[in-house]
Amino acid sequence: MGVKMTTVIHAEGLGKRYRRGVRVDTGLRHVLEAFARSPWRALRGAKPEQFWALKDVSLSVREGDVLGLIGRNGAGKTTLLKILSRITRPTEGWAEIRGRVRSLLEVGTGFHPELTGRENTYLSGSILGMSKREIDRKFDEIVAFAEIEKFIETPVKHYSSGMYVRLAFAVAAHLEPEILLVDEVLAVGDINFQKKCLGKMGDVARAGRTVVLVSHQLNQIRRLCQRVAWVDGGSIRQTGPTHEVVSAYESAMLSGDRSQGADRRSRTKGQFLRWEIAEAAPEQRHIVPTLGPVTVNFVVELAEPIRHGEQGVALFNAERQLMWARAEQNLCLEPGVHVFSYGLTSLPLRPGAYQWQVSIWDGDEMLDLWDCIPEMTIATEGNQHYMDEWNGVLNLLCKFAHSTAQEVVGERPSCI
Repeated sequence: MGVKMTTVIHAEGLGKRYRRGVRVDTGLRHVLEAFARSPWRALRGAKPEQFWALKDVSLSVREGDVLGLIGRNGAGKTTLLKILSRITRPTEGWAEIRGRVRSLLEVGTGFHPELTGRENTYLSGSILGMSKREIDRKFDEIVAFAEIEKFIETPVKHYSSGMYVRLAFAVAAHLEPEILLVDEVLAVGDINFQKKCLGKMGDVARAGRTVVLVSHQLNQIRRLCQRVAWVDGGSIRQTGPTHEVVSAYESAMLSGDRSQGADRRSRTKGQFLRWEIAEAAPEQRHIVPTLGPVTVNFVVELAEPIRHGEQGVALFNAERQLMWARAEQNLCLEPGVHVFSYGLTSLPLRPGAYQWQVSIWDGDEMLDLWDCIPEMTIATEGNQHYMDEWNGVLNLLCKFAHSTAQEVVGERPSCI
């Protein structure tokens, strides 16, 4: 029997409302200036505009999950983390969190500026419920990871932003909270420290602790997270396996959320109507979730017969690079609806958004040329290099084996 995973974060109907454009300065000078500009408005009192940064968000995170939060700037990701961290109270809804929580949300959060790095480390551990002996055991490792040995007795108000983040992350990752909430603050550090942080977060995840991570670095999300929640306009638009949600998000960003119902000029002789992945569920008709065989259907309606037909198909990536193309010639087609099917043994392309282009000709006359909408999402798991700059176009399955030269020629290796 499998081990039943405990839900450690559960949120229902979370909403956070803010007032926009409220000025804090309420002194006499401000009052007189406001009265001079608009007497009636000053007398009535300006009514601030209200907006919802988060609306009706429900979420469950199980023990040991690594959940990524993705979305545009201002979508509500940081607001959600602040509510889960108990930094901000929700306007409506509730959240239940079981376990010791450590948050790394923004530079300046969690440390007292007048205390030294050492004192803040022990204070943070005490807040998490750790004993002095437990913190002692981790202290040298924290200082070495943060690379601030010479400044550990200095008040943190004198730290640079990079030093602050290095120590804050080291404390958060090493003092073994049961739940770690991390925002985009790692962008402050240099590239080598970011890589070290990613490695440490991988260790944290493998240790069975729960991590909720906000990042705009989608390859980091792919590398670290098992599940992803896409936050859009203050609500959760999609949740699910990482490769599916991230690919859908990339497709939406690249296409500008173009809908399938985009207007097309009506063709009199023939026109493509739609495209889909054959035998896929309705919500999966434009998503390729596997590296196995896939059949793609293109549906066209002809108003007149074709005697010298040619049908072309091409596949482009998001940068409009041609991935593959083919043309079928000498087609003889009667009026009506026709389905052109292409059976592919696989589509070994890196995850992301792609677009089909199809055409139909009668002799030298082009009847229709269509950049298919919606775009196709490749939502397979990545099988490429761990460094982003070495990720190519292809996503090939590969088996690795190792042997010594002696084994290849039939000799047994000897150990000295």
